[in-house]
Amino acid sequence: MAVKDEIEARLTAAFQPDQLEVINESHRHAGHAGDDGSGESHFRIVIRAKAFAPMTRLARHRAVQAALGDLNQRVHAIALDIG
Repeated sequence: MAVKDEIEARLTAAFQPDQLEVINESHRHAGHAGDDGSGESHFRIVIRAKAFAPMTRLARHRAVQAALGDLNQRVHAIALDIG
């Protein structure tokens, strides 16, 4: 399964988001540190979910990172836009 698909599946299962966009930005980092040549090293995630309403910004980020689990080790960079 592609990393993008795994990210979408895990975040959907964890938060049932109203909006979820997982954007592969790996091509923008080709040849930079962290580019492993897989084409799946850098992602931007835009997620909106009711589950985040009572959480602080830090708690939201921690919740997303927890939901991603071991994917955090397989991806070099993840930019988060959480609401």
